[in-house]
Amino acid sequence: MKHKAIIEIISFLLTLLFVYAAAAKLLEETNFRHQLSLSPFVGQYAGTIAIVLPTVELATAALLTVKNKRFYGLLASLVLMFVFTGYIAAMLLSGIDLPCSCGGVISSLSWKEHLIFNLIFLALTILAIVMEEKERDYEPETQRSI
Repeated sequence: MKHKAIIEIISFLLTLLFVYAAAAKLLEETNFRHQLSLSPFVGQYAGTIAIVLPTVELATAALLTVKNKRFYGLLASLVLMFVFTGYIAAMLLSGIDLPCSCGGVISSLSWKEHLIFNLIFLALTILAIVMEEKERDYEPETQRSI
């Protein structure tokens, strides 16, 4: 029972994060695309990323809100958070001082603060996946609707 509540809270936080991030990117699409274009790692794909990334974030948020699809939402969250965290680490290691292209309040974080923020969400996502796996193991086969 306790695991379910923790999974719900983490899923809710991830949903808020992805909806907020996607909305900020879509509302500031021109700026988001421009900042991406400056990146040495993804600059040439800025146009595609500016469309695909918020769409994937919203789709992940949607999966997190549907109980029998939540596990897939958590897996998608893990991939997104891993990629975002890797990108931030690469930016820190490169020494390139570009503004964050995240949008909204999150973009006001320094690269190091953003890395810590992402590592926390990455750890929460892993925790939720482990707990969800335990819940799925205890759930009778007939109650699963995958």
